[in-house]
Amino acid sequence: MKKKLYAVLSLVVIAALLLSLNVSWNKASGSTSNANFKVGLVTDVGGVNDRSFNQSAYEGMKKAEKELKIKTTLIQSKQMTDYIPNLQKLAKANYNLVIAVGFMMHDAVVTVAKQFPKTKFLIIDSEISDLPNVVSAMFREEQAGYLAGVAVASLEKAKFAKTTGKNVFGVAGGMKIPPVDRYIAGFKAGVLSEIPKAKVIIKYTGKFDDPASGKQVALSEIAQGADFVFQVAGQTGLGVIQAAKEKGVYAIGVDSDQSYVAPNTVVTSAMKRVDVATYSIIKDTLNGKFKSGVVYFDLKNNGVGLAPFMKGVPKSLNDKINKVIADIKAGKIKIPTEVK
Repeated sequence: MKKKLYAVLSLVVIAALLLSLNVSWNKASGSTSNANFKVGLVTDVGGVNDRSFNQSAYEGMKKAEKELKIKTTLIQSKQMTDYIPNLQKLAKANYNLVIAVGFMMHDAVVTVAKQFPKTKFLIIDSEISDLPNVVSAMFREEQAGYLAGVAVASLEKAKFAKTTGKNVFGVAGGMKIPPVDRYIAGFKAGVLSEIPKAKVIIKYTGKFDDPASGKQVALSEIAQGADFVFQVAGQTGLGVIQAAKEKGVYAIGVDSDQSYVAPNTVVTSAMKRVDVATYSIIKDTLNGKFKSGVVYFDLKNNGVGLAPFMKGVPKSLNDKINKVIADIKAGKIKIPTEVK
Protein backbone atom coordinates (compact mmCIF):
# COMPACT_ATOMS: atom_id res chain seq x y z
CA MET A 1 0.00 0.00 0.00
CA LYS A 2 2.80 2.37 0.94
CA LYS A 3 4.64 1.60 -2.32
CA LYS A 4 1.53 2.48 -4.33
CA LEU A 5 1.11 5.71 -2.36
CA TYR A 6 4.75 6.66 -2.93
CA ALA A 7 4.37 5.90 -6.64
CA VAL A 8 1.28 8.11 -6.92
CA LEU A 9 2.95 10.93 -5.00
CA SER A 10 6.04 10.64 -7.22
CA LEU A 11 3.90 10.95 -10.34
CA VAL A 12 2.14 13.99 -8.90
CA VAL A 13 5.49 15.65 -8.12
CA ILE A 14 6.87 14.88 -11.58
CA ALA A 15 3.70 16.22 -13.25
CA ALA A 16 3.86 19.39 -11.19
CA LEU A 17 7.53 19.83 -12.08
CA LEU A 18 6.84 19.34 -15.79
CA LEU A 19 3.96 21.82 -15.64
CA SER A 20 6.20 24.34 -13.91
CA LEU A 21 8.93 23.88 -16.50
CA ASN A 22 6.40 24.26 -19.33
CA VAL A 23 5.01 27.51 -17.90
CA SER A 24 8.52 28.84 -17.39
CA TRP A 25 9.47 27.93 -20.95
CA ASN A 26 6.37 29.65 -22.33
CA LYS A 27 7.17 32.79 -20.40
CA ALA A 28 10.77 32.75 -21.53
CA SER A 29 9.88 32.15 -25.17
CA GLY A 30 7.11 34.72 -25.16
CA SER A 31 4.68 32.31 -26.80
CA THR A 32 1.93 32.94 -24.26
CA SER A 33 2.31 36.71 -24.27
CA ASN A 34 2.49 36.82 -28.08
CA ALA A 35 -0.79 34.95 -28.43
CA ASN A 36 -2.50 37.45 -26.14
CA PHE A 37 -0.79 40.56 -27.55
CA LYS A 38 -3.33 42.62 -29.47
CA VAL A 39 -2.68 45.40 -32.00
CA GLY A 40 -5.45 47.47 -33.57
CA LEU A 41 -5.13 49.84 -36.51
CA VAL A 42 -7.50 52.70 -37.35
CA THR A 43 -7.24 54.13 -40.88
CA ASP A 44 -7.96 57.68 -41.88
CA VAL A 45 -10.72 58.39 -44.40
CA GLY A 46 -8.52 57.22 -47.30
CA GLY A 47 -9.16 53.62 -46.27
CA VAL A 48 -6.99 50.53 -46.43
CA ASN A 49 -7.48 50.13 -50.18
CA ASP A 50 -5.82 53.43 -51.06
CA ARG A 51 -2.86 51.42 -52.44
CA SER A 52 -0.71 53.90 -50.58
CA PHE A 53 -0.40 55.20 -47.04
CA ASN A 54 -3.07 53.27 -45.12
CA GLN A 55 -2.40 50.08 -47.04
CA SER A 56 1.30 50.26 -46.21
CA ALA A 57 0.56 50.62 -42.48
CA TYR A 58 -1.84 47.67 -42.70
CA GLU A 59 0.77 45.54 -44.46
CA GLY A 60 3.26 46.29 -41.69
CA MET A 61 0.73 45.16 -39.09
CA LYS A 62 -0.13 41.98 -41.01
CA LYS A 63 3.56 41.15 -41.31
CA ALA A 64 3.83 41.48 -37.53
CA GLU A 65 0.77 39.27 -37.10
CA LYS A 66 2.34 36.54 -39.22
CA GLU A 67 5.92 36.69 -37.98
CA LEU A 68 5.34 37.57 -34.32
CA LYS A 69 2.19 35.45 -33.88
CA ILE A 70 0.09 38.28 -32.44
CA LYS A 71 -3.58 39.22 -32.82
CA THR A 72 -4.58 42.19 -34.99
CA THR A 73 -7.71 44.15 -35.84
CA LEU A 74 -8.45 46.71 -38.55
CA ILE A 75 -11.03 49.49 -38.25
CA GLN A 76 -11.61 51.74 -41.25
CA SER A 77 -12.80 55.31 -40.73
CA LYS A 78 -15.49 56.52 -43.11
CA GLN A 79 -15.39 60.13 -41.92
CA MET A 80 -13.27 62.24 -39.59
CA THR A 81 -15.85 62.04 -36.80
CA ASP A 82 -15.14 58.29 -36.65
CA TYR A 83 -11.59 58.78 -35.37
CA ILE A 84 -12.27 59.18 -31.65
CA PRO A 85 -14.89 56.40 -31.29
CA ASN A 86 -12.79 54.00 -33.35
CA LEU A 87 -9.72 54.60 -31.18
CA GLN A 88 -11.82 54.35 -28.02
CA LYS A 89 -13.26 51.03 -29.13
CA LEU A 90 -9.80 49.45 -29.27
CA ALA A 91 -8.61 51.07 -26.04
CA LYS A 92 -11.71 49.86 -24.16
CA ALA A 93 -11.00 46.35 -25.44
CA ASN A 94 -7.54 46.51 -23.80
CA TYR A 95 -5.48 46.41 -26.98
CA ASN A 96 -1.75 46.54 -26.22
CA LEU A 97 -1.01 48.95 -29.06
CA VAL A 98 -3.45 51.14 -30.98
CA ILE A 99 -2.23 52.58 -34.30
CA ALA A 100 -3.64 55.78 -35.79
CA VAL A 101 -2.76 56.33 -39.43
CA GLY A 102 -2.31 59.94 -40.41
CA PHE A 103 -1.73 63.55 -39.49
CA MET A 104 -5.47 64.21 -39.45
CA MET A 105 -5.86 61.94 -36.40
CA HIS A 106 -3.61 64.07 -34.17
CA ASP A 107 -6.33 65.60 -31.99
CA ALA A 108 -8.21 62.32 -31.70
CA VAL A 109 -5.10 60.51 -30.46
CA VAL A 110 -4.34 63.22 -27.89
CA THR A 111 -7.91 63.00 -26.58
CA VAL A 112 -8.11 59.21 -26.38
CA ALA A 113 -4.56 58.70 -25.10
CA LYS A 114 -5.38 60.94 -22.14
CA GLN A 115 -8.57 58.98 -21.49
CA PHE A 116 -6.71 55.65 -21.55
CA PRO A 117 -3.25 56.29 -20.03
CA LYS A 118 -2.49 52.56 -19.72
CA THR A 119 -2.99 51.96 -23.44
CA LYS A 120 -0.05 52.52 -25.80
CA PHE A 121 -0.59 54.42 -29.04
CA LEU A 122 1.35 54.85 -32.29
CA ILE A 123 0.47 57.75 -34.58
CA ILE A 124 1.86 57.99 -38.09
CA ASP A 125 2.86 61.42 -39.43
CA SER A 126 2.11 63.69 -36.48
CA GLU A 127 4.35 64.76 -33.61
CA ILE A 128 3.07 64.06 -30.12
CA SER A 129 6.01 64.29 -27.77
CA ASP A 130 4.46 65.10 -24.38
CA LEU A 131 2.35 62.00 -23.66
CA PRO A 132 4.07 58.98 -22.04
CA ASN A 133 1.86 56.44 -23.82
CA VAL A 134 2.22 57.80 -27.39
CA VAL A 135 5.00 57.27 -29.94
CA SER A 136 5.04 59.25 -33.20
CA ALA A 137 6.52 57.87 -36.42
CA MET A 138 7.70 60.75 -38.59
CA PHE A 139 9.24 60.62 -42.07
CA ARG A 140 11.58 62.79 -44.11
CA GLU A 141 9.20 62.85 -47.07
CA GLU A 142 11.14 65.72 -48.60
CA GLN A 143 14.06 63.35 -49.24
CA ALA A 144 11.90 60.92 -51.24
CA GLY A 145 10.24 63.81 -53.06
CA TYR A 146 13.61 65.29 -53.97
CA LEU A 147 14.81 62.00 -55.46
CA ALA A 148 11.65 61.74 -57.55
CA GLY A 149 12.10 65.32 -58.77
CA VAL A 150 15.70 64.74 -59.79
CA ALA A 151 14.74 61.52 -61.57
CA VAL A 152 11.89 62.86 -63.70
CA ALA A 153 13.68 66.13 -64.50
CA SER A 154 16.63 64.07 -65.71
CA LEU A 155 14.29 62.07 -67.93
CA GLU A 156 12.73 65.27 -69.25
CA LYS A 157 16.16 66.67 -70.12
CA ALA A 158 17.06 63.42 -71.87
CA LYS A 159 13.78 63.54 -73.84
CA PHE A 160 12.89 60.08 -72.59
CA ALA A 161 10.23 58.25 -74.66
CA LYS A 162 6.95 60.22 -74.49
CA THR A 163 8.37 63.41 -72.96
CA THR A 164 7.94 66.65 -74.92
CA GLY A 165 10.79 68.73 -73.51
CA LYS A 166 8.43 71.51 -72.39
CA ASN A 167 9.89 71.29 -68.85
CA VAL A 168 6.46 71.34 -67.21
CA PHE A 169 5.68 69.14 -64.19
CA GLY A 170 2.40 68.70 -62.35
CA VAL A 171 1.70 67.94 -58.69
CA ALA A 172 -1.68 66.91 -57.29
CA GLY A 173 -1.81 67.07 -53.51
CA GLY A 174 -4.63 65.97 -51.24
CA MET A 175 -5.05 68.20 -48.22
CA LYS A 176 -2.46 70.89 -47.62
CA ILE A 177 -0.89 69.39 -44.50
CA PRO A 178 2.80 69.10 -43.48
CA PRO A 179 3.47 65.52 -44.70
CA VAL A 180 2.01 66.34 -48.13
CA ASP A 181 3.90 69.62 -48.36
CA ARG A 182 7.19 67.99 -47.41
CA TYR A 183 6.84 65.64 -50.38
CA ILE A 184 5.93 68.52 -52.70
CA ALA A 185 8.65 70.87 -51.46
CA GLY A 186 11.26 68.18 -51.97
CA PHE A 187 9.93 67.27 -55.42
CA LYS A 188 9.98 70.85 -56.62
CA ALA A 189 13.52 71.36 -55.31
CA GLY A 190 14.65 68.17 -57.05
CA VAL A 191 13.17 69.25 -60.38
CA LEU A 192 14.71 72.73 -60.16
CA SER A 193 18.12 71.30 -59.27
CA GLU A 194 18.14 69.75 -62.75
CA ILE A 195 16.09 72.30 -64.70
CA PRO A 196 16.26 75.69 -62.92
CA LYS A 197 13.65 77.29 -65.17
CA ALA A 198 11.18 74.39 -65.07
CA LYS A 199 7.51 75.07 -64.36
CA VAL A 200 6.09 73.07 -61.45
CA ILE A 201 2.29 73.36 -61.24
CA ILE A 202 0.99 72.58 -57.74
CA LYS A 203 -2.69 72.05 -56.96
CA TYR A 204 -4.57 70.53 -54.03
CA THR A 205 -7.83 68.59 -54.20
CA GLY A 206 -8.59 68.99 -50.49
CA LYS A 207 -9.44 65.29 -50.26
CA PHE A 208 -7.72 61.93 -49.81
CA ASP A 209 -10.68 59.75 -50.80
CA ASP A 210 -11.90 61.15 -54.14
CA PRO A 211 -10.19 59.77 -57.27
CA ALA A 212 -12.45 61.87 -59.51
CA SER A 213 -11.06 65.13 -58.15
CA GLY A 214 -7.50 63.81 -58.52
CA LYS A 215 -8.17 62.98 -62.14
CA GLN A 216 -9.62 66.43 -62.80
CA VAL A 217 -6.58 68.20 -61.32
CA ALA A 218 -4.16 65.99 -63.25
CA LEU A 219 -5.98 66.55 -66.54
CA SER A 220 -5.73 70.32 -66.09
CA GLU A 221 -1.98 70.07 -65.43
CA ILE A 222 -1.45 67.76 -68.38
CA ALA A 223 -3.35 70.23 -70.57
CA GLN A 224 -0.76 72.83 -69.54
CA GLY A 225 2.06 70.66 -70.87
CA ALA A 226 3.04 68.41 -67.94
CA ASP A 227 4.84 65.24 -69.02
CA PHE A 228 4.93 64.00 -65.41
CA VAL A 229 2.29 64.31 -62.67
CA PHE A 230 3.21 63.55 -59.07
CA GLN A 231 0.33 62.40 -56.89
CA VAL A 232 0.48 63.06 -53.14
CA ALA A 233 -3.16 62.38 -52.38
CA GLY A 234 -3.78 58.85 -51.11
CA GLN A 235 -6.79 57.24 -52.75
CA THR A 236 -7.48 60.51 -54.59
CA GLY A 237 -4.15 59.99 -56.33
CA LEU A 238 -5.43 56.89 -58.11
CA GLY A 239 -7.39 59.29 -60.30
CA VAL A 240 -4.15 61.16 -61.07
CA ILE A 241 -2.54 57.95 -62.30
CA GLN A 242 -5.61 57.16 -64.37
CA ALA A 243 -5.47 60.58 -66.04
CA ALA A 244 -1.79 60.13 -66.88
CA LYS A 245 -2.52 56.72 -68.37
CA GLU A 246 -5.36 58.03 -70.53
CA LYS A 247 -3.32 60.99 -71.79
CA GLY A 248 -0.14 59.04 -72.48
CA VAL A 249 2.07 60.86 -69.98
CA TYR A 250 3.85 59.65 -66.85
CA ALA A 251 2.82 59.53 -63.21
CA ILE A 252 4.90 59.37 -60.03
CA GLY A 253 3.38 57.27 -57.26
CA VAL A 254 3.56 58.02 -53.56
CA ASP A 255 4.17 56.23 -50.24
CA SER A 256 4.27 52.72 -51.74
CA ASP A 257 5.61 51.34 -55.02
CA GLN A 258 2.55 51.99 -57.18
CA SER A 259 3.95 50.64 -60.43
CA TYR A 260 1.42 47.79 -60.36
CA VAL A 261 -1.45 50.31 -60.65
CA ALA A 262 -0.32 51.23 -64.18
CA PRO A 263 3.02 49.60 -65.13
CA ASN A 264 3.58 51.61 -68.32
CA THR A 265 2.55 54.90 -66.73
CA VAL A 266 4.06 55.02 -63.23
CA VAL A 267 7.73 55.79 -63.87
CA THR A 268 8.68 55.49 -60.17
CA SER A 269 7.24 56.21 -56.72
CA ALA A 270 8.42 58.39 -53.85
CA MET A 271 8.29 55.86 -51.05
CA LYS A 272 7.56 56.29 -47.38
CA ARG A 273 8.06 52.98 -45.60
CA VAL A 274 5.10 53.15 -43.26
CA ASP A 275 5.14 49.34 -43.20
CA VAL A 276 8.71 49.36 -41.83
CA ALA A 277 7.82 51.88 -39.12
CA THR A 278 4.64 50.05 -38.11
CA TYR A 279 6.31 46.65 -37.90
CA SER A 280 9.32 48.03 -36.03
CA ILE A 281 7.26 49.75 -33.33
CA ILE A 282 4.91 46.77 -32.91
CA LYS A 283 7.93 44.53 -32.36
CA ASP A 284 9.50 46.94 -29.86
CA THR A 285 6.24 47.20 -27.94
CA LEU A 286 5.86 43.42 -27.84
CA ASN A 287 9.40 43.10 -26.48
CA GLY A 288 8.83 45.66 -23.75
CA LYS A 289 10.85 48.35 -25.54
CA PHE A 290 8.05 50.84 -26.21
CA LYS A 291 9.45 54.36 -25.98
CA SER A 292 7.26 57.43 -26.20
CA GLY A 293 8.27 60.48 -28.20
CA VAL A 294 9.16 60.97 -31.84
CA VAL A 295 10.98 58.45 -34.06
CA TYR A 296 12.24 59.67 -37.45
CA PHE A 297 12.51 57.51 -40.56
CA ASP A 298 14.69 58.72 -43.45
CA LEU A 299 17.18 57.55 -46.08
CA LYS A 300 19.67 56.52 -43.41
CA ASN A 301 17.39 53.94 -41.83
CA ASN A 302 15.50 52.91 -44.97
CA GLY A 303 12.41 54.83 -43.90
CA VAL A 304 12.02 56.64 -47.23
CA GLY A 305 13.32 56.06 -50.73
CA LEU A 306 12.57 55.74 -54.41
CA ALA A 307 10.89 52.73 -56.01
CA PRO A 308 12.53 50.94 -58.97
CA PHE A 309 12.11 52.67 -62.31
CA MET A 310 9.78 51.39 -65.00
CA LYS A 311 11.20 49.34 -67.86
CA GLY A 312 13.17 51.28 -70.43
CA VAL A 313 14.62 53.91 -68.11
CA PRO A 314 18.40 54.20 -68.71
CA LYS A 315 20.50 52.39 -66.09
CA SER A 316 22.67 55.47 -65.78
CA LEU A 317 19.81 57.15 -63.91
CA ASN A 318 20.19 54.65 -61.07
CA ASP A 319 23.83 55.67 -60.71
CA LYS A 320 22.84 59.31 -60.60
CA ILE A 321 20.17 58.74 -57.96
CA ASN A 322 22.57 56.69 -55.83
CA LYS A 323 25.01 59.63 -55.92
CA VAL A 324 22.24 62.02 -54.83
CA ILE A 325 21.26 59.66 -52.01
CA ALA A 326 24.87 59.58 -50.79
CA ASP A 327 25.03 63.39 -50.89
CA ILE A 328 21.78 63.73 -48.92
CA LYS A 329 23.02 61.28 -46.28
CA ALA A 330 26.27 63.23 -46.05
CA GLY A 331 24.40 66.48 -45.53
CA LYS A 332 25.64 67.99 -48.79
CA ILE A 333 22.13 68.69 -50.08
CA LYS A 334 19.70 70.78 -48.04
CA ILE A 335 16.09 70.09 -48.95
CA PRO A 336 13.21 72.47 -48.13
CA THR A 337 10.19 71.19 -46.23
CA GLU A 338 7.72 73.97 -47.02
CA VAL A 339 6.09 74.74 -50.35
CA LYS A 340 6.93 78.16 -51.78
